[in-house]
Amino acid sequence: QIQLVESGGGFVQPGGSLRLSCVVSGSIVSIRNIAFLAWYRQLPELQRELVAIIGNSNGGSPHYGDSVKGRFTISRDNAKNTVALQMDSLTPEDTGVYYCNAMVRKLEGGLDNYWGQGTQVTVSS
Repeated sequence: QIQLVESGGGFVQPGGSLRLSCVVSGSIVSIRNIAFLAWYRQLPELQRELVAIIGNSNGGSPHYGDSVKGRFTISRDNAKNTVALQMDSLTPEDTGVYYCNAMVRKLEGGLDNYWGQGTQVTVSS
């Protein structure tokens, strides 16, 4: 089992920045089997979408959703079991609930998905 707790959401004006953080906890075996850590977001009246994802090996090469490329940066600290999302140049279209996600390898193959409770990000003037 994996538990994810997000923090750092809030209210910011357009053009501003926020940094989200997610603490990952659980059994040693489960944490070692984390394949990917990611941030998703649920925008109003839209489906949950991938914001950014990062692999395991020393952080891995991150990938970003098209709408956030060049503005958001995902980073992972394996020693502290945390994953962060630095969000710059925020626009009102970034308003939504942001979720931390962990994809954990299963013994029988495939991945289990774990989710945090979400943190609200509101961008408005």
